[in-house]
Amino acid sequence: MKTFGAFVLMFLLASFAITGPRKTEARMCKAPSKLFRGMCGIRDSNCDSVCKAEGMAAGDCHGFRRRCICSRPCP
Repeated sequence: MKTFGAFVLMFLLASFAITGPRKTEARMCKAPSKLFRGMCGIRDSNCDSVCKAEGMAAGDCHGFRRRCICSRPCP
């Protein structure tokens, strides 16, 4: 019985070593920019810089109307 328990323990350790630790990504909350005015262009760099100035993590242009949407990790 001790060998069976040792075998199960070794199997679990080996399976964890193969898969490695799992990373969980934080969910991103999105909100329209409060300070960005006008339509976003093809490049998102201006939207991104405005969102960072608002205290958000990043900003991207989205949708047909090309609105600046800021994102940050959800609390």
